[in-house]
Amino acid sequence: MYVRILSRWLMLAGFVLSAAVLGGCKHQAEAAAEQAAAEVTVVTLKPQPVTIRRELPGRTTAYLIAEVRPQVNGIVKQRLFTEGALVQAGQPLYQIDDATYRAEYGSAKANLAKAQAALASTSLNAQRSAELVKTHVLSKQDNDNVHATWKQAEADVAAAQAALQSSSVVLGFARIVAPISGRIGKSNVTQGALVTANQANALATVQQIDPLYVDITQSSNEMLQLRRQLADGALKTTEDAPVKIMLEDGSSYAHEGRLQFAEVTVDPSTGSFSLRVVVPNPDGLLLPGMYVRAVLDKGVNPSGLLVPQQGITRDPKGDAVAMVIGKDNKAEQRKVHVSHTLGNQWLVQDGLAPGDQVIVEGLQKIQPGVPVHATEASVATASTAPHGA
Repeated sequence: MYVRILSRWLMLAGFVLSAAVLGGCKHQAEAAAEQAAAEVTVVTLKPQPVTIRRELPGRTTAYLIAEVRPQVNGIVKQRLFTEGALVQAGQPLYQIDDATYRAEYGSAKANLAKAQAALASTSLNAQRSAELVKTHVLSKQDNDNVHATWKQAEADVAAAQAALQSSSVVLGFARIVAPISGRIGKSNVTQGALVTANQANALATVQQIDPLYVDITQSSNEMLQLRRQLADGALKTTEDAPVKIMLEDGSSYAHEGRLQFAEVTVDPSTGSFSLRVVVPNPDGLLLPGMYVRAVLDKGVNPSGLLVPQQGITRDPKGDAVAMVIGKDNKAEQRKVHVSHTLGNQWLVQDGLAPGDQVIVEGLQKIQPGVPVHATEASVATASTAPHGA
């Protein structure tokens, strides 16, 4: 009897001990699994409007350029401007020795006076002849000859007037004036130099630099891609968007420009085409020939997905991949397609969806299928700069 009771107690104690051992093992396994999960930082993707910007290289070009050349021959008598100064249209720049042209002008003026005197005489003769022919004192033929002489005198006056006007123009060319308003460069001739009409070398160059052109280039492949995205509705157009100018030292130019036109021909040697931006330059900070970069708004993606650059890596094949939190809180690798960088973020075209948790920190500790413990990244970690390429 006692033996039977003792056996039952021993069996019950064994069951209790086994349950305790199993329960302890289960808790230990859960704790071990919890300890084995790698700590990572993630960014949860949310769709948002994204402005696609492109930073393109360019060179500044003067708005207007005029080369100053003589239109008559002669010796430069005087230079009438300061090199590098601002000049106004019509302002005298050079004075050529005009003694010969003044003499020609005086001769033409005298010829005109002579022709006018002859016209006055023949005009009176024509009036008398008209009266005499009525009384048959003068024949009709003689009257016609007198009137012909009068018409000849009128033509001589007209020719003399044209000659005087021509000599006046030539005399005016002896004083060379600025063809446009702008800043004039150095003078290529000095006082006493001989210049000739329409010579190849310019005396000086005047450039208008307010406003100023910025000529930039863009690849035709990128243009086709942009137009395709606009046609598909993936991007919305941003017409008349301002153009931001970045200077050589990396600083931003104070004034924004406007896109004026795009070239209709692609350069076959480079596969690119030209864009021209008009930029205000009231302070004269920009000079022709400077290297700048223009930031253009190409379009707006109304539901773009931005991923920090550290969350996108490359596999051995060179394809872009991202590690995300998959089922059962395990790391999962996704192949993605990215199109643009916006500050320190990538714009994802496909491979990810809103709500995906992309791992941005702790990637070196994990591989696909490894359990992870995720912590959401701070706003500062996921932020991006306002401009990009």
